[in-house]
Amino acid sequence: MTTPLIPVPRVAIIVVAAGSGVRLGADAPKAFVGIDAHTVLRHALEGVFAGPAAQVVIVAPTERTGDALTEAHEAAGRRRDLVTVVAGGATRQESVAAGLSAVWPDVEFVLVHDAARALTPASVFTRVVEALEAGQDAVLPVLPVIDTIKRVSGDAVVEPVDRAELAAAQTPQGFRRRMLDHAYASAAADHTDDAALVQAAGGHIATVRGDERAFKITTAADLERARLLLAPAAPAAALPRVGVGTDVHAFGGEGTLWLAGLEWPGEQALHGHSDGDAVAHAIVDAVLAAAGLGDIGTHFGTDRPEFAGAHAPAFLAHTRTLVEAAGFAIGNVSVQVQANRPRFASRRGEAETVLSAALGAPVAVSATTTDGLGFTGTGEGVAAYAVALVVPR
Repeated sequence: MTTPLIPVPRVAIIVVAAGSGVRLGADAPKAFVGIDAHTVLRHALEGVFAGPAAQVVIVAPTERTGDALTEAHEAAGRRRDLVTVVAGGATRQESVAAGLSAVWPDVEFVLVHDAARALTPASVFTRVVEALEAGQDAVLPVLPVIDTIKRVSGDAVVEPVDRAELAAAQTPQGFRRRMLDHAYASAAADHTDDAALVQAAGGHIATVRGDERAFKITTAADLERARLLLAPAAPAAALPRVGVGTDVHAFGGEGTLWLAGLEWPGEQALHGHSDGDAVAHAIVDAVLAAAGLGDIGTHFGTDRPEFAGAHAPAFLAHTRTLVEAAGFAIGNVSVQVQANRPRFASRRGEAETVLSAALGAPVAVSATTTDGLGFTGTGEGVAAYAVALVVPR
């Protein structure tokens, strides 16, 4: 074992980078896929080395340990004497065990971090370490669950789940060394993360606040999100930018009608890959166009199964993420609906509230008929036209 040239820190961070990344669809292990000029692993290590001083143990695929060491030395700079690289195992738990065996004897606290959470800021590492130093035995960074959660069986909804009792777990997960050693020595089954393993061994898990940037890169869509967040901000301009969007859907879908982010019981559904919400889709097109990010087909095409059947909040929230990552803030949107039905007058305010909350910017909705002319006049479908304003940040 290499003797460090600087004082041994009380903290070690095991960076798990041994996954294959099959769901990412890449031709390299996930941690070695490029986000921009650097790999997922290199970006993860930037956050690690910007945090508290620590021994850093990287667990990589056997055939990529040399690449991992190169990435680590470049990220570490003068702290390269704190770096160790080991080969991973067949499972995540085996890989962490391999990393744990390389932790220096004097280390008191061990953090386990997934390299796939490549954009995790240093502040999360600091919060975890501070909680351990304050006396906690095990610490898990979490975020509140904001989506409505349902328990399902097959394709049927069984019941709603109270999201107030739920939290999304992230990494780095921190532990007192002796507790993590004990949990791995006594492990009788594989667990999805180290907090679950320690809890199964009788440990108490405390929580600290996570970070939205600490999302896990698992799919191609996650990789796209990371790339957008790391892209240079758009150059500042003297004037705001305007985009126009339009969408049309025919009646004839299954279930009930969803339009302007609202469900309309008793009305025939529109046909579409998602819920056919022409109003929401026109807003998406307008906002993307204003920011110069293409159109709805670019980011929400039929090759994105996660948006099949999705409603307006999912589309608008993702659009906001894309636009803000490109260096813009959404000013406001105006959208007009052309249709004989449903009647918007009584629910216009409700629609504006739902759409504005999802987009994070004011959305004004108006509705009109076409005096019986065209496909909207004959009741065959719905058309929507939107204008959006974005401002360089």
